[in-house]
Amino acid sequence: MLLLTGEYQHTIDDKNRVLVSNKLRSQIDADEHGNNFYLVLGSNGILCLYPEKYFEQLVAAGAPKGAAPDEAVAFERMSFALASKVELDRQGRLLINDRLRTRAGLKEQITLVGVRDHIEIWNNDNWEDYLQSHMGQYQQQMSQARQNILQSQTE
Repeated sequence: MLLLTGEYQHTIDDKNRVLVSNKLRSQIDADEHGNNFYLVLGSNGILCLYPEKYFEQLVAAGAPKGAAPDEAVAFERMSFALASKVELDRQGRLLINDRLRTRAGLKEQITLVGVRDHIEIWNNDNWEDYLQSHMGQYQQQMSQARQNILQSQTE
């Protein structure tokens, strides 16, 4: 199982490249998760970087169950059209094409966020806003999860 974690601030250079932190890269086993990546415009317009085997699982799952045929076609069309197979260069840099960068609204200062099976690419300010607006909810959820674990250990 892949557990990508952490937040890492970086800069997109003048050639639209961003360094994927070695701390993130070292969490990905190339033999198990694949050598390449897919750059995908994800939910809420967040740019996501998936190891190839996880992206393959995502698209294989297809449209949500119960989707109308037109919705299933639209999901497939969008899933593949908005994805780009990418490789990191020798320095661990990722090239973000202009179209995806514009669609994701990425500026120069960004934060890479490990989110279990993928890496999200956020503008620094947007990430900080997200943290502020969701911190209370997160703290409650973490407290509840901890209580559940402690309760299950005493049963």
